[in-house]
Amino acid sequence: MRIGLCYKTLDQKGGTERDLFITAEGLRDRGHEVHLFCANYEVEPPVGTFAHRVPVVRLGRTARLWSFALRAPRVIRKQRCDVMLNFGRMLCQDVVRSGGGSHQLFLRKLGQELGMWRRMWHWTSIYHQSLLAIEKRQFSAGHFRKIVAVSEEVKRELIMAYSVSEDLITVIYNGVDHDRFHPSLREKWLAAIRNRWGIPIEAPLVLFVGSGFRRKGLDRLLTAWGSPGLRGSYLLIVGEDARLGAFRARAEKIAPGRIVFAGRQDHIEKYYGAADLLALPAVQEAFGNVVLEALASGVPVVVSRGVGAAELLRGSLNEGIVNQPENPKEIEEKIVFMIGHCSDPDLKLAARKVGERYSWTHHFQQLEAWLSELC
Repeated sequence: MRIGLCYKTLDQKGGTERDLFITAEGLRDRGHEVHLFCANYEVEPPVGTFAHRVPVVRLGRTARLWSFALRAPRVIRKQRCDVMLNFGRMLCQDVVRSGGGSHQLFLRKLGQELGMWRRMWHWTSIYHQSLLAIEKRQFSAGHFRKIVAVSEEVKRELIMAYSVSEDLITVIYNGVDHDRFHPSLREKWLAAIRNRWGIPIEAPLVLFVGSGFRRKGLDRLLTAWGSPGLRGSYLLIVGEDARLGAFRARAEKIAPGRIVFAGRQDHIEKYYGAADLLALPAVQEAFGNVVLEALASGVPVVVSRGVGAAELLRGSLNEGIVNQPENPKEIEEKIVFMIGHCSDPDLKLAARKVGERYSWTHHFQQLEAWLSELC
């Protein structure tokens, strides 16, 4: 097949950007002709793929948003792809790959948590209103053929927000490289990473991975870290955020010396090797690749119910799901409970089995079959 993949940026930093890159490689390796349509190429496209630049207005993020949404379909049509898979915001496409859920419901959740002034800012922001307008049209009849959702949670959101017919949405979970993320990382990297950041070898260590700290739930995690039950535990934060200074200042007030900001790290697998537990009490997270990465590394997780990857947790791993993530007491209780059990070999084995079940190979087999049927 001649397959088009579209998103505003090709990069290896954000979750969607990495998914785009991995998808280009995966479909290429299965023998397909892959064409990329992006406004920005921050990294070299995968070898053997064809890159096309979408011209956008550079001044102002709202102008960039609209110009990409309007111009990308025109650029794509010229290449006559058999099927086009869109990873972002565009007015017309064959397939929408929804890896972020509904922006409408995200703003509603964030507004409920942060109060009236935040809600007013959302509704007066030209950028957010533009996102909502494009999203509404994107999921309207006649502007797409099918939707690939990365979780059942995303599927429910799209049905709720835009009354999309259920039979137009197919759920295909993301995968994980279970060779790169492996339980053997603990033996290799536990001491090195902890020593680097001044974390005692014997201390319980919870890992938080992600950029966009508020959406990923770091606010909630910091609030819980001030509780007595977590007094001896450390929190290691890997990722970036525009408000990093504010988060650092708050962390110093809550638990001086026990909350460590490591910034962005290219070799994130080393950090799973040092951790006892991953925490992701997100406001909204369509899937959460970091959850699969942790599980494949044999590291149990504590995640909010709304995180898409929480759907994959079964048995003893299910104890790490937070039903009311806005409640710091429940986050504390879940973390304390899971820390008490995370050294259990059976729990580690259960985590690893999930990682092995959801490989990228399996993901691309599903995606290829579905795209072939669609064509």
